[in-house]
Amino acid sequence: MFLAPLAFVLGVYFFAPTSGSGTGYWLEYWWLFLAFITGATIVNTVGISGSALFVPFLIFVFPVVAGETLTPETLVKVGLISESFGLSSSALAFIQYGLVDRRLALSLVLGGIPFVVAGALLSFVIPAPVFHALLGIALIAASFLLFKADLGHEEPGAAGDEEAGVSADGGTGANLPNDADKLGPAGVEKDENGTVTRVDKDGNDYTYSHGGYLERFANYSIGGVFQGLAGFGIGELGIISMLRTNVPVRVAIGTNHIVVALTAVLASLVHVFGGGLVGGHTMDLASTPWNMVVWTVPATVTGGQIAPYVSAALDTSLIKKGVGALFAIIAVALFLMAAGAF
Repeated sequence: MFLAPLAFVLGVYFFAPTSGSGTGYWLEYWWLFLAFITGATIVNTVGISGSALFVPFLIFVFPVVAGETLTPETLVKVGLISESFGLSSSALAFIQYGLVDRRLALSLVLGGIPFVVAGALLSFVIPAPVFHALLGIALIAASFLLFKADLGHEEPGAAGDEEAGVSADGGTGANLPNDADKLGPAGVEKDENGTVTRVDKDGNDYTYSHGGYLERFANYSIGGVFQGLAGFGIGELGIISMLRTNVPVRVAIGTNHIVVALTAVLASLVHVFGGGLVGGHTMDLASTPWNMVVWTVPATVTGGQIAPYVSAALDTSLIKKGVGALFAIIAVALFLMAAGAF
C-alpha cells in the first residue's frame, strides 16, 4: 500500500511542474505530515471525509503557522488529493478485514458521480464568503448527524469454530459462505430473501439487507454536491443513511470508505482540470502546491492504515462526539468569516 504514495512523491518530485525547486522548497511544509497523519487517523476511524478536518485546518491553522492564506480552490484541492490517497489506503485495509459491501458501494458511487462533478464545477464560480458559509452549513449538518448517529460497535455474531480466524478473501472453512464475484472462497452470501451474511477476518458475522436504496441515494446525492464543492459531505451524510437502513456499523464504515475515496478522486480531477469548463479560472497542474501534498499524501495513507486498528480497539462513539463538537466550533468560525467578522 505504501508503494502508491512513494510512487506519487517520486513522480511529483521528478515530473510535476512546480513554482519552486531545491531543498528549501520541498521541505517548507514538512510539519503538515504530523498534522495530517493525526487528522487522517481520526476521520478514517469514524468513517467520514478527510477534508472535513483538513479544509478547516488549512483555513484557520495553516495561515498562523505558515504566514500565508490559501485560496478556497487551492485548499479544497489539497484536501481532496490528500484524502484520495488516505481513504483509498484505509478502504483497502477494511476490504482485507472483510468489512466492505462492494455491491452497495458500487451503486452509491455510480449514483453520486453527477452530483460530485456538479459540486466541483460550482466551486470555481462562487465567491469566498459564500464558500465559507456553505462550508459552515456542511459542518453544522455533519456535527448534528455525528451526535445523532449511534456509531458504537454492535456486538457481531460469533461465527462457528470452524470459521474462526478465516480470511475474508480466502480460507478453507467448510461452512464459509461463497461469493462467486470475489476471488477465492469469500466470507459473504445472500439468501433468497435478500438477507446478506458477511463473515469478517476475525470470524465475526454480520447480517443485514440491501434495502433502503432510495434513502441512501437521496443522502449521497446531497452529500455528493458538497463533496465536490468543499471536499467533504458524502461521507457524513452517507454513513447516517447506511445506519438508518440497518447496515451494521463496521460494514457501513468500511463500505463508506470506498464511496468517499472514489468520489474524492473524481472531485480532485475536476478541481485540477475543470475550471475552464465553467468559465472559471483554470486550475492546472502548475498551480498545485506540490511541496505541500508530498507531505500530506504519505501522512493520510499512514493514518488510513492505522484507522482500522483504532476503530477495533476504541469506542467509536467517543471519537465521533469529539469530532462533532469540533465541527460545530469550526462552523461558527466559518459563519463569522463569511460575515466579514475577521
